[in-house]
Amino acid sequence: MSKKVAFVTGASRGIGAESAVALARAGLNVAITARTLSDGESHDHIGKATPLPGSLEATAAAVQSVGGEALCLQADILNEASIVAAAEAALAHFGHIDLLFNNAVYQGTGNQEPLLDVTRKQLDAIYQGNLFTPLALVKCLLPSMLEHQQGTIINMVSYTAFNNPPASADKGGWGFAYPSSKAAFARMAGSLRVEHPDSGLRCFNLEPGTVITEVMKAAGITDEVMKRFRPCTAAAIAAVVAWLAENDPSPEWQPDEILRGPAIAKHLDLLQTPSLLEN
Repeated sequence: MSKKVAFVTGASRGIGAESAVALARAGLNVAITARTLSDGESHDHIGKATPLPGSLEATAAAVQSVGGEALCLQADILNEASIVAAAEAALAHFGHIDLLFNNAVYQGTGNQEPLLDVTRKQLDAIYQGNLFTPLALVKCLLPSMLEHQQGTIINMVSYTAFNNPPASADKGGWGFAYPSSKAAFARMAGSLRVEHPDSGLRCFNLEPGTVITEVMKAAGITDEVMKRFRPCTAAAIAAVVAWLAENDPSPEWQPDEILRGPAIAKHLDLLQTPSLLEN
């Protein structure tokens, strides 16, 4: 029997990269996508082109170090066709996809703009990256999952989608655009469950809490600022993703609504999981 295969978006760094390696260590092969194929590439982050640590090639090397196979597929969530092409290439290469982790998120301008200032162009990009492209990816991979009568879809959502901000974005809260895209995205899992009952399909919304990322660091958000939010690590959330690949969450966790990543990591004693990307 062939190994299970996971398709992970946003896998060049952060939660996506850690999850790809955690899934590989759990016995899965992985197809990984992101904009950054090689170290040192510059891409638009928060409105300016800059290189950030991490790449698909670095993630693939870490996957291989734990005995997995990684298929690197460079793609951009703002280019829906490129993501669909990557999914089709992964299906052609592996023959099946057993787990889809919709992790990638739009990283350009507009996420934190006040409602009166956010532009239609910014909203189009935010909704393309956070809703329309993940939807296209699900529509591409779901038929194969249904045919094989098994599959798991994990959609990365956000605390901000379900809670009002404590303050405006410039004073420690959040704006309208990003949370609204994630709120729309969060409705997908429930729809899939009722549309495909008794199909072997499992669909979850995963909320990671606050995880400091390279993009946040590039935006000037320091570890000191993040302490007030009790951040979780990318490795701990990745360990939860790998656990969900083979285990059903407890009904007490209300899996039909939102799985709270940090709480699950605490329950499973995964909060101190070391990074799988660090040598």
